[in-house]
Amino acid sequence: MPKRIISVVDDDESTRNSTTLLIESLGFEAAGFESADSLLKSSQLEETSCLIIDVRMAGMNGLQLQSHLAAAGYKIPIIFITAYDDKESRRRAMQAGAVAFLAKPFTADLLLQTVHSALPVQSRARRKLISLVDDDESIRRTTTLLIQSFGFQAAAFESAESLLKSGQLQETSCLIVDVQMPGMNGLQFQRHLAASGYKIPIIFITAYDNKESRQQAMQAGAVAFLSKPFNDELLLETIHSTLRDGEPGEKTA
Repeated sequence: MPKRIISVVDDDESTRNSTTLLIESLGFEAAGFESADSLLKSSQLEETSCLIIDVRMAGMNGLQLQSHLAAAGYKIPIIFITAYDDKESRRRAMQAGAVAFLAKPFTADLLLQTVHSALPVQSRARRKLISLVDDDESIRRTTTLLIQSFGFQAAAFESAESLLKSGQLQETSCLIVDVQMPGMNGLQFQRHLAASGYKIPIIFITAYDNKESRQQAMQAGAVAFLSKPFNDELLLETIHSTLRDGEPGEKTA
């Protein structure tokens, strides 16, 4: 069985050392490298189960290292970390197969959850589909990208009706639903799913957090009710606490 070495590539010595120590404190073996070139020359590359790579580095940067490893046939899961979280770098990294894209500074808990989602033995968690229903196109786009950067699959729908017609409901492990939408709103959608026998956990998101809507949602079984805007870490923690062991889209008997 291969060793679970987590290799950190970052040209900032303090970040490299602190991240390596943090990984070791979480129970993993860790190795630190100051550059992509030093990793590529190391014998530890073959024993690496997960890579944590800074995006901006001197010499070969993180995205170039990702491309190099792919061209060389390596399939090591990559978690990107960056102090400069720009949308274009995030998009390129995720499209090229990265399992996560974290903004510095990050907490120990967030890193642990992300490493677990990246490791091969946790690949089932990476395959979980999170479906987002929101009529705001910008929210759909940014939240979908964020969910994918956590290592999950994501699907976005502009309405409850479009999700119901899509056929993807059966594959959905968790729903993120806006409360106020044209047509069937979030609370009505929740009731429709319950009446149809679905028991998919629902995270509600809203820009209009009123007590009555929150009360109705939680009494009907919602697992969370988040106010927009929410931060990345809160959403990830909520998704992880929401997911259950049942089959996606499972109906009650």
